[in-house]
Amino acid sequence: MPVPEERAAAAIAQACVALRRRKAVEEGAHGSLVAALDRALTNQGTEIQEKMESLQQELSQSYKTQAHVSEQLVVEMQTAQALRAQLAEKDALVLEIQHELSSARARISQLEKDFEAKENAVLVLVEELTQLKLRVKELESSLQAIEAENNMLVDRWMTQKMQDADRLNEANAMYADMMERCKINSLAELAKLQVDGIVRHSEAGAESYMTLGAPSKVRHTLRAHDKGGCAAIIFEHSSDTLLTAGHDGIVKFWDTQRGGTPTKTLTGALGSLLDLALTPENNMVLGGCSDHKLYLWDSRSGRVKHVLTGHTEKVTSVDISNARAASTASDRTIKTWDLQTGYSLHTMIFHSNCNSLCISSDGSAICSGHTDGILRFWDTRTGKLAKELTAHEPQAITSVSLSRSGLTVLTSGKDNVLKLFDVRSLELKATFRGPGYTVATSLSRSCLSRDENYVAAGSGDGSVCIWNRRSWEVESVLKGGHGSAVVACAWSPASKSLASADRNGVVCVWE
Repeated sequence: MPVPEERAAAAIAQACVALRRRKAVEEGAHGSLVAALDRALTNQGTEIQEKMESLQQELSQSYKTQAHVSEQLVVEMQTAQALRAQLAEKDALVLEIQHELSSARARISQLEKDFEAKENAVLVLVEELTQLKLRVKELESSLQAIEAENNMLVDRWMTQKMQDADRLNEANAMYADMMERCKINSLAELAKLQVDGIVRHSEAGAESYMTLGAPSKVRHTLRAHDKGGCAAIIFEHSSDTLLTAGHDGIVKFWDTQRGGTPTKTLTGALGSLLDLALTPENNMVLGGCSDHKLYLWDSRSGRVKHVLTGHTEKVTSVDISNARAASTASDRTIKTWDLQTGYSLHTMIFHSNCNSLCISSDGSAICSGHTDGILRFWDTRTGKLAKELTAHEPQAITSVSLSRSGLTVLTSGKDNVLKLFDVRSLELKATFRGPGYTVATSLSRSCLSRDENYVAAGSGDGSVCIWNRRSWEVESVLKGGHGSAVVACAWSPASKSLASADRNGVVCVWE
């Protein structure tokens, strides 16, 4: 008997044959249908292929679009990050502005309080101003009455002065008559007698008045101040001792009869000394300094007695009368001082700077020359302006000096002219000009001779011009002593000597 495996194989083979037959039968039965299906599938596959290709193209386009969108997304993200950073900065700025706003509101609140306080103060000041205006009106009324009284007194004073002038003319006539009798009788001593208070032949040194003339030659040449030049010179009263001061801050004493070396020096000033003055006893020296101070020395001990403070700019001019002194500075003020205590007595303020001043012998009046060319007179007892006159307007006045009699005042100005005025009537007595004469600086000092017959002034070309007061003409021009501009002149009260100083610190004594 065949084994079961063989039977199974045979059964399978038979089954396969049966299946092939069935397939063939079915294929024969369904052949047309299958062919139709194949054709349908083939056509459908072509459509599907076309759709697939179309879809692939759409997919490619989608990929490209996606890539582009991704790039835009990256850019947008970066932009968003930048905007976030800017937003953070804006938030910080907003916080800062809010803080500043809070501070500003607090400050506004404080300012409102301050404004309210100031407004109240203004109301008080307005009320005070109203009261002051009423007071001013009252004072103006009083001033008009006082001016009327003053005009009356001036008229009376002028009448009295005219009477004095008549008496003076009589005295001069008497003097001329006595001189004529002196010549006739050869009585030389008669000329030395005192005729009246105006002819001062009894004063010390008056014997040489009749023979005083203009100097003509250099007697001494002094190298006084090497550092910065010499700014001020002055003779002692009734002496030939000369004092010089310069930009080195030192005051030197010179015996002009012997000359050559200083006999004494005063130190202690901390700036340039621009002017000097002496007490009538020659025991104290006052110097005006560029450090805004005045220095008062004891001339015997050489020590500084007082340092007078109060000016706020350089002190340009000083003068002394007994125990009272006057000073002026570039701060547009004039001050009077008590030399015993060192205290300021009055301060006079004016719109124009004063370059030079002098004080009367009794200390009651000050004469000042200003940069606006006006000559002004001040009452030291009240500290008020008494009168003024046009001297060199619009040019500045550089020097003011009173005569020994106190009746005339000499001025020099930047207009290169010197003028002589009568103190009582303010009348112009003489005008002096010279060929080639120029004022060197705004602080150039001129002077009158002790007999009041000659006027001397230094020129910018290094010469010294001397005018005759009576003829108004140049008497002589002194040359050869200076190599730079001459800034100061001073006449000796005891001899015929004239001293002059230049910018280089050289001092010449002429005879």
